[in-house]
Amino acid sequence: MKTLAILGGTGKEGAGLAMRWALKGYQVVIGSREASKAETRAAEMNAELAGDYLTGMANAAAAAAADMVILSVPYSAQQATLASVRENCRGKILIDLTVPLRPPEIMAVNLPAGGAAALEAQEILGPDVTVVAAFQNVSAVKLRQLDRDVDCDVLVCADSEAARAAVSDLVTAAGMRAIDAGPLKNAVAAESLTPILLHINRAYKVKGAGIRITGLDA
Repeated sequence: MKTLAILGGTGKEGAGLAMRWALKGYQVVIGSREASKAETRAAEMNAELAGDYLTGMANAAAAAAADMVILSVPYSAQQATLASVRENCRGKILIDLTVPLRPPEIMAVNLPAGGAAALEAQEILGPDVTVVAAFQNVSAVKLRQLDRDVDCDVLVCADSEAARAAVSDLVTAAGMRAIDAGPLKNAVAAESLTPILLHINRAYKVKGAGIRITGLDA
């Protein structure tokens, strides 16, 4: 099984994905700016899962140890985090969950200077890294419900068809349906859905609103 590094795996969404993949047999490394924080969080998750599933490392070491890298950090931390692991990601797929929210207006769409956070990630990492945008519209609340699948489709955007397929396998392993959403520039639309979902959560007093693509076979 592949080794997955989740940079920002100490946060809610990253932790939810980490535990789901670990339970499916993947080797999962939690990454953080401080190795001690990653190690502590990995130990907490292992205790919750009642097993020795995850390890913790500083971000650069985690990225170096992995076959695929997942970035799950706030937009404000995206650029610095990517710059710190750029050399450790060469030749790999990096899955970017980043949404360019602009506090305090997190329920309004914000288009960054580069068009999409995923496009900015590709610019920072360069052509030796294949950036895939995915998981932007999945609720952390739903991810932590480890005993059930997540009632949400995942839009997968990348310029490489093979990379979209590889990430779609991870989506399935995490208990969701993957939707091939085309090239990386389409991440503009996927990222822009998140503030709309946050507004829906508040307007309808729900937790974890997600998306479903209709017209496809189940």
